[in-house]
Amino acid sequence: MKIRNFYIKIFAMVLIAMALSLGLQAQTHGGSSQEIGYQIGTSYYIGDLNPSNPFKSRFHVAQGGFYRTNINSRIGVRFQVMNSTVEAWDADSDNSWALNRNLHFRNNITEFSIQAEINYIEHVLGNPKHRFSGFLTAGLAYFTHDPEASDIHGNWHPLQPIGTEGQGFIEGFDIYKLGGFAMPYGIGFKVNLGTSLSFQLEWGMRKTWTDYLDDVSTAYIDNSYFLQDGNLLAAELADRMIEIPEEFDSSEGMQRGDPGRNDKYGYVLASISLRVSKKPTTCWEQ
Repeated sequence: MKIRNFYIKIFAMVLIAMALSLGLQAQTHGGSSQEIGYQIGTSYYIGDLNPSNPFKSRFHVAQGGFYRTNINSRIGVRFQVMNSTVEAWDADSDNSWALNRNLHFRNNITEFSIQAEINYIEHVLGNPKHRFSGFLTAGLAYFTHDPEASDIHGNWHPLQPIGTEGQGFIEGFDIYKLGGFAMPYGIGFKVNLGTSLSFQLEWGMRKTWTDYLDDVSTAYIDNSYFLQDGNLLAAELADRMIEIPEEFDSSEGMQRGDPGRNDKYGYVLASISLRVSKKPTTCWEQ
């Protein structure tokens, strides 16, 4: 069901993008081109459980589709939908504090974005004189997500409803949203494969305005909040510390995450695209 819904979203996004691109094309000259494409690669995450090294994330397949309108040989606009999972474990860290914290998560992210593409040099799909170029991308995205963690039996549970840091039942701690905006940016390289196909490699990062992709942000709360309601699962998932430091009587109030820095996610992708607009018949000028 999730896979079917994902491809329905791709199809809907492409239809909307095609309609919007007609307005852009009408304002350009020289015959802009349009493409549809498929992307596959891997996703990564930077946040409280992986502060700096994207290669410490546990990799998952990322895939998506896009519709691109090339306004001219240097500028294009891409409408894109992506789906992926990011995952990280303190057990993979080299830091003793993180190892003792002993948290983990995974999060399925679906993203819709519009991005501008700026080619370093002229690139025209199908034109042997302008067959390859590097490019920059930047734009705006909306994403949905749902962080999970596994219990001692290996069963995965959504974390947002639990309120692991007191969200929703301690004053001043609001329940975080499972959707939000992000700013995508990246670099890549594209090359023509004949007259109608293009291949590209791309690295991209997404700056978000949430610190809860991993459900970790502030400090531990008193586990009695969970235990008094008999919620043993919530108590287990909120505090998995292996050993409480000697200078503390309990984990309550101890640092669990870093609220001063929001989480990020990104992709490394390969894509293939097909020209769906009519190729110029008189010249290659765009």
